[in-house]
Amino acid sequence: MALSRQCPQPGCVLHSDQGIEYAAYEYRGLVEQAGMRRSMSWKGNLLDNATVESFFHTLKTELVHQRRFANEIEAVTRIVEYIDFYNRDRLHSGIG
Repeated sequence: MALSRQCPQPGCVLHSDQGIEYAAYEYRGLVEQAGMRRSMSWKGNLLDNATVESFFHTLKTELVHQRRFANEIEAVTRIVEYIDFYNRDRLHSGIG
């Protein structure tokens, strides 16, 4: 879907985690056919996306799964507000 919607330029780097779907031959073939290079994170790698995955888990738990949005505009508005709250006001256990 990303390849058809975004039309990435050849040489673009696609970063993914180690999920089985990203290691599948068919997926790898599509990426290579588009002229993209693959980059895959591994445990302890600075490019590891554990921090981002943790954030999205928190976002879904604290906001998304708690309500039904009337429409896409409301959803985007509430998510932007949540990100601002998360970055400025929310307590983070890792940094006290």
